[in-house]
Formats: sequence, structure tokens, C-alpha cells
Amino acid sequence: MQRYQLPILHDPDIMELNLKSELFEFGSVTWVNKTDSTNVDLYNLARSQTPTTRRPWLLGTHLQEKGRGRAGRTWQNKSGAHLMFSCAFDSFIAPRNLAGMAPTLGMYATMALRKLIASEHHHSLTMKWPNDIMWQGAKLAGILVEVTRAGTARMSRDHHVIIAGIGINLSDARALSDSLERRIADWSQIMETDRTASSSAPQITTSIARSWYKCIQHVASNGLQQLPEQYATFDYLVGRQVYITDNNTQTMSGIACGVNSSGALLVRTLQGMQTVHVGDVSVRPHERH
Repeated sequence: MQRYQLPILHDPDIMELNLKSELFEFGSVTWVNKTDSTNVDLYNLARSQTPTTRRPWLLGTHLQEKGRGRAGRTWQNKSGAHLMFSCAFDSFIAPRNLAGMAPTLGMYATMALRKLIASEHHHSLTMKWPNDIMWQGAKLAGILVEVTRAGTARMSRDHHVIIAGIGINLSDARALSDSLERRIADWSQIMETDRTASSSAPQITTSIARSWYKCIQHVASNGLQQLPEQYATFDYLVGRQVYITDNNTQTMSGIACGVNSSGALLVRTLQGMQTVHVGDVSVRPHERH
């Protein structure tokens, strides 16, 4: 089968220049060849007492040497095969809504990626609660959302810094599937299915970063009351039998029924409707994450 042109991760300086020309909302845009973790770098910078440029910030890299997924898992990557970046946003979101920001930011990232492919393929690009983006039922991207207080912030109950990081597989899905023993997707597969899909790594990055920026503003103004209805359009799990595990122990199983206005997963069990705030979700028992 013919392989189509992959999104090219340009030289870091070129990536940075392209992004700066588009992301005028961002006070700092940096792209480096490698770093330990873009989330950790921005987290530490946010906590610093040293004044710096205005937020939001974007930091991307060709290689993360100590990249992390949710629950402290290692993010597997190699240079050129993955698009990885994090953004840090000043947020005046009510504390009760912070727990729902992971699925909300995941939904907005999925929304942004859908805009880069033909509408007839939108149903194949979905969101798996709380932080995975799926392509035809296989994991395409993972998102890590963390919240901290800014080191220079005034004493305000609602003032936080939200750091959202994403890793998107551009290629190498077959090797990752073998290594992780579960289905992995990459952007090259999308481009094989949809010849109109974007082949520009800067465009993919810009689309997600700008979507996240709008997300933070929207939630600050409107809260999460609209989340259940919005999320339903992107929900990979709804109607599926799901298994919830915590610390490698299955804690619940049932039928996924969307999310509530706090961003928690709703699961219909034999004991009635349950809400899931933490834990790993699979559609097969004993599935590896």
C-alpha cells in the first residue's frame, strides 16, 4: 500500500519560527530538539518566582527523554515519529471545575484535529475518557493535564496555571502496537485514509494550541454545564461495556453513559449509575494501558 507524505517535524528553529508567526496569542513559543519533559519544564517555570513572559506559553520538542503519561507512566517516543508539546495557561476557573479539565481539553484537541480532516471521517476520530484520542478504535494521542499555582500569582482562589501536554503519533504505530500489546494509530494512517488530511506539523500544533486557548476562556466564562452535550459528539466509550481498574485492580464494570457536568465518567452497573473520577478504562478486561 502506498504511504503518503508524513507531517514533517522541521528543524526546531523552523518549527518555532512557523509557530510564532501564527500563535500571536502566546507570550512564549519555544521548540527544542530534546528535553526531559515539556510538561515538567512548564510546570517548574510556572512555579518559579522569577518573572517571565506573559502566558500562555508553548514548549515543543522532537524528543522527550523522560516523558510522562497519566498516572506517572513513561511516554514512549523517538525523534521524528511523534509530535509532542505542552501549553501553560493562566486560568481563573472555579476550583470545582479543575478536575474536569482533562476530558474537556481532550475534547477540544479532538475537535481541532477533526477540522484537519474531511468531515466524512470525523466519526473515526474520537475521545476516550479521560485523556486519549482515538482513530478507528486505536490510540492516536495521549494528553496529560496538570494544575499548579503560579509562583508569582497574587493570592486568588481561582487563579491557577493549567498545563496541558499532548503526544501525537505521526508514524511508528506498528512498532508501538507490538511493544505495548494494544492497538496504536498514527497520523500516517489518517493520511492514507483521507488524502485531504493536513500534512503540516506546525498546522496540527497551531490548531490544538489555539483550541486549548479557547477552551480555557470558555470554561472560565461558562463553567462545564454544557460539557455532557458537547462531549457526546466525540465519545468513544458511550454504549460500550467498560472495565475500570485502579492500581491494577478492577473496581467496576458496566456500560459507559457519557460524562456529567464535572467531567466524571458515568457507568451504568448492576448497582445503578456510578460516577468514575479516577482510574483506567478499557473496553476489554485485563487490557494493558
